[in-house]
Amino acid sequence: MADESSSTPEAEPDNGRGTGSVKSAALWAAASQYSQFALQFITSVIISRFFLKPEEIGLFSVALATAMILSIIQDFGLTRYLGRHPTADEDTVRHCTVIAASFSFILAALILAIAWPMAAFYSEPRLLPILGLIAASYLLNPWSIVPVALLSRKLDFRGTFMVNASGAVANSGSALALAAMGFSAESLAWAMIVQAAVRAVMAQILRPTPFTFKVRLARAKEIIGFGASSALLYLSGGIGMRTPDLIVGRMQGMSAAGLYSRGVALAAQLHYLVAGAVGAIYYPTFARLREEEKDLGPYYERVVAAHGAIVWPAMVLLAVLSQPVILLLYGPKWVDAAPLLAYVALAECFFVAVPLHMDLPILLGRLRQLLYFNLADTALSVATLMAGAAIGVEAAAASRIVYGLGWFLLYAFWMQRLVGFSWSKVLRIYTASLGVALVTIMPALYSVFVWRSPGTLGFVDFTLTAAASALAWLAAIFALRHPAREDLVGMALHILGPLRERLKLRFA
Repeated sequence: MADESSSTPEAEPDNGRGTGSVKSAALWAAASQYSQFALQFITSVIISRFFLKPEEIGLFSVALATAMILSIIQDFGLTRYLGRHPTADEDTVRHCTVIAASFSFILAALILAIAWPMAAFYSEPRLLPILGLIAASYLLNPWSIVPVALLSRKLDFRGTFMVNASGAVANSGSALALAAMGFSAESLAWAMIVQAAVRAVMAQILRPTPFTFKVRLARAKEIIGFGASSALLYLSGGIGMRTPDLIVGRMQGMSAAGLYSRGVALAAQLHYLVAGAVGAIYYPTFARLREEEKDLGPYYERVVAAHGAIVWPAMVLLAVLSQPVILLLYGPKWVDAAPLLAYVALAECFFVAVPLHMDLPILLGRLRQLLYFNLADTALSVATLMAGAAIGVEAAAASRIVYGLGWFLLYAFWMQRLVGFSWSKVLRIYTASLGVALVTIMPALYSVFVWRSPGTLGFVDFTLTAAASALAWLAAIFALRHPAREDLVGMALHILGPLRERLKLRFA
């Protein structure tokens, strides 16, 4: 339900950070992430297998990547501004809403301005209407950005779940319906508009943010100044994250871009499935720890351990089973995406080895230093990708491993100086995580190289292999005494505790 304090302008300031526990927030964040993952995953499988070809997926991927490089203007630091504001009072909320709406028009205009040049650059006239639809979707986003930021600030991830889940359902339903009707790549762009509209409505129901033209110029400059200080940082990050589709599409064609995009998306989806759900609680949690003047090092080590225990085994397993996964999900026409998926999945292990590399420097006031590191990071990403794409799409995917190693070396030592974690403990975490990953993939290696082959591992065989790998992972966590085992057990007990109590009451 909506926050009652928002009913009048004279409401009490939001001085608290919410009353829910971090574990409860993590569970609601997980529910949000998992529900979105399930819908996106099922939608991508159905659309890729039955409706759209690799070149159509590539066309939309290039258009979306183009828009998202500019999309830093959409939020413009408002989420982080509200997250660290002492009160987030209604006057602040109104100013942030006006700024978000204003920048959405600027963003839409920029996307429309580059639509024709991009269509000419790629010799793809269809990029023009797709970019136009994407621009329209960004006009609706401001009405969910500020409410979701306020809900997250209070660790009300039940509310963010409702916003995200409703939008995901709308996106999936409209995308499937339009793709089935023959709207091709445009179906995905129309689905973005539907999703943005539904998210806006739900967010305003839960946490209304009335629009007003009563804006004080000095206050607006303060808020915009906060966003401007990080705008170049996010632009640099956006270029590094979004240019792969653009580079591959230009150098190897739209079909190659579609294959590359599908491999990257599948690795990213699995990453967020197994660990990304709790990522949303890290920033407010570390902000609270900093306010309490606690040493961040031990908490950071726990985050590293959690990622290593979960993401590393999952990514290595995905790399081993990449061909069976692609064939079972998308069919033979996508088989060339299998080696791309394997390379990208292995590269993910580097990126999760140093988590919160953006969040904590911002929280600790090291924005200028972070910008320098991020510019170097972006240059490394683009350079390695262009070198790989000049050879072929598989080499482009393999370049992500080289980039990942360079990325790790770039950020790891700096983050240690910032946070103060113990290198001996983190190296032990890495060693234990690698051991768990190697044990986890043993059943999969046996399945694809001894029992079957990658191309003949059917659904039943794949299910048995996955189950055996999961059991191997669980055994390895305890046998190798992984540092994250206590946190994993605690989370499991937190999930199972209420269920156990309900069962006791039901059968008493």
